[in-house]
Amino acid sequence: FLTQILPYPLDAGPKVRAYHMLSHLAQQHTVTLVSFTRPDDPDSAIAHLRQVCREVYCVPIKRSLWYNVRAAVKGLTTGLPILIARDEMPEMTDLLRQLLKERRFDAIHADQTAMAGYGQWTAGNASGYTPRTLLDQHNAVHLLADRMAEQEPRALPRLVMKREARAFARFEANLCHLYDAIITVTPQDREHLLGLLPPFQQAALASKFTVIPISVDTDHTSPLTHQPAPQPTIVHLGTMFWPPNVEGILWFVRAVLPVVWQQRPEARLIIIGKNPPPSVQTLTADPRIQVTGYLADPTPHLQAADVFIVPLHAGSGMRVKILDAWLWGLPIVSTATGAEGIETRPGQNILLADSPAAFAQAVLQLLSDPALNHRLRQQGRAWVEAHYSVDAVYRKVDDVYDRLLQQVPASV
Repeated sequence: FLTQILPYPLDAGPKVRAYHMLSHLAQQHTVTLVSFTRPDDPDSAIAHLRQVCREVYCVPIKRSLWYNVRAAVKGLTTGLPILIARDEMPEMTDLLRQLLKERRFDAIHADQTAMAGYGQWTAGNASGYTPRTLLDQHNAVHLLADRMAEQEPRALPRLVMKREARAFARFEANLCHLYDAIITVTPQDREHLLGLLPPFQQAALASKFTVIPISVDTDHTSPLTHQPAPQPTIVHLGTMFWPPNVEGILWFVRAVLPVVWQQRPEARLIIIGKNPPPSVQTLTADPRIQVTGYLADPTPHLQAADVFIVPLHAGSGMRVKILDAWLWGLPIVSTATGAEGIETRPGQNILLADSPAAFAQAVLQLLSDPALNHRLRQQGRAWVEAHYSVDAVYRKVDDVYDRLLQQVPASV
């Protein structure tokens, strides 16, 4: 099981997806986890994952200006996406080579497009046999890059993002051929990926794809008890080094929040998330805005939340933050893009709005209408239990693996 992020603790959407997938597979298969790690990944997280998997191996990921320049040069000279070239590290292939010498793997499971190249490399370098390969594409990355380019006002970054969108389109189209099975989290992503292929190839390769949405652990997480603060409280939670989150929160503060403040000038905004850039940190010049950075336990802020916002304009796949907010029993206002790929009931378990005026009106509704606020809390929680629980969703994974491993002899 190859992943670009250590899938624990469950403080980001990609980690939630990878962790529940990994945990489900480990109940029925012998799993070796190979993951990149970052300096702030705690030893306790690795220790926890060793209780889930047979073995866990880690490779520290490297980030520097030199690696970025090298990746840009390689991407521009080979046509490879720059973000893929950035993560090509000999330490990872050295580890995979050693593992192939020591044991036989029936299947190689690559988590996210970032690890797709390593998955194919591992399968291609097995000696005397060919493992089956599965790719879990959390996003149609070419679509995400294209949408980010559309939202980027600066000419040079927009040009780079457009280039990345084209490069990822070629890269992801090739993955449709190379992998034995592909999982997407939404039907929309499945169609976007198949749409990269000529029609005759779409028909031939469609059977490789299975849609398995992201899920959350409804059995072990209770809804939070609302504990209102003296001021009306709007909360945003998400990794703040991810550009779509940054763009979304800046749009909310600049275009939406002034409209909210016209009627509720005392309302405060709390922005929770790892590594906020200077453009977000400077928002605290207004004392009604708080930027917390990463919080190991954001529960007090979530309990105080009168509104949970998802103001995204670029993305693909699913936003786990919506599933989490339902899980916690929070009332949500989202853009249509933010809720894309998730089955919703607008007005019953979520409010959807795209223009600044409509988004502000939805926020104000939840601040002024206790009955609506309460209804969204209750029905959101009931909806996630019925449609996005781990047990209900991940049974489909067993069917994928049964088909995948039919032609693989038992490991020795």
